[in-house]
Amino acid sequence: MSDELVLRADHGAVTYLTLNLPARLNALSDAMLAAICARFDEMMDAPSQRVIVLRGAGKAFCAGHDLNEMRDKRAGPDQGADALHDLFTRCGAMMQMIPRLPQPVIAEVHGIATAAGCQLVASCDLAIAAEDCRFGVNGVNIGLFCSTPMVALSRNVSRKQAFEMLVTGDFITAARARDLGLVNRVVPPADLTDATTALAEQIAGKLGVAVRIGKRAFYDQLGLPLDQAYAMTGAAMVENMRAPDTAEGVAAFLEKRKPDWRQ
Repeated sequence: MSDELVLRADHGAVTYLTLNLPARLNALSDAMLAAICARFDEMMDAPSQRVIVLRGAGKAFCAGHDLNEMRDKRAGPDQGADALHDLFTRCGAMMQMIPRLPQPVIAEVHGIATAAGCQLVASCDLAIAAEDCRFGVNGVNIGLFCSTPMVALSRNVSRKQAFEMLVTGDFITAARARDLGLVNRVVPPADLTDATTALAEQIAGKLGVAVRIGKRAFYDQLGLPLDQAYAMTGAAMVENMRAPDTAEGVAAFLEKRKPDWRQ
């Protein structure tokens, strides 16, 4: 297998990004964070790619931060204050790249997704999990509250459910994660890749410019007051409606035929 930390494979309009550090359960080391950011930078300017699938090699999706690196950083003269602050800033910046990507990002989750790995799932636009997958924000069990993973988690599930996960450090099942809204679908492990690919290809078959405009508007409106949200999304619909391929899509619907999009 390649020694690249994040593998990229394009299949049509779908890009598969694979975290490739299986011996360490795809931990978010300094090098892994840099590699993920580099791949996301590539996707910012990849108009032919309409969906991203994010997955992990080996036994797990992602086990969170690299604790060995974190312990080494703490050994500094300031007990790691500067180095650890830099780490969490870089990790947060990587997570925030996901909603800014023009493509929807689907997490394909197997094994475990713990701490910052669970944060990564929560940060993705969509997620499909294997039935035997487990999720947790378990840092409290070693005396380190998962404060940064809490940001993404609490924006996916209700406050009380998120707080229970954070203060107990318990794992939850994939079925429970689906019930809480952390993942969209749960499938048998043998069907995980096929299910994720099917969803990715379904989305990739939509008009790319519409999905790009819609994704941007979805996240932009979330924090706005109601009147501003309607004003902003109205402008997004105007932008979308004026796209040449949207005109073709409307004409095709009215004429009861398939659209001939130029993407």
